[in-house]
Amino acid sequence: MLTLEQTLTWFTACRVEDVPENGGVCVKYKDEQIALFHFTRRNEWYATQNLCPHRQQMALSRGMIGSHNDEPKVACPFHKKTFSLRSGACLSGDEYVIKTYPVKVEDGLVYIGVEG
Repeated sequence: MLTLEQTLTWFTACRVEDVPENGGVCVKYKDEQIALFHFTRRNEWYATQNLCPHRQQMALSRGMIGSHNDEPKVACPFHKKTFSLRSGACLSGDEYVIKTYPVKVEDGLVYIGVEG
């Protein structure tokens, strides 16, 4: 039986200091753009697809992060659709969902887990 850890490929995204506090950056892995967030107020890291499904714009890494009822979220910088950083669900009442990725930090490096 495979565990989640065994089915993921972890790639080095960047160094911890490359990501602004309470902000995000865009990381490219193969053909994917991944938004990586350092939510320093919560001491947590998150990664999602960078593509906002609302208007098909590569913009989520530039969005504002915050919380709603203790749920960490990101708001698209263009049309303010908000998405859970945990589940990817749209918190604005729409049926959009974004892909999320696991993140781990070891020895000052940030790793993102991708399938395969």
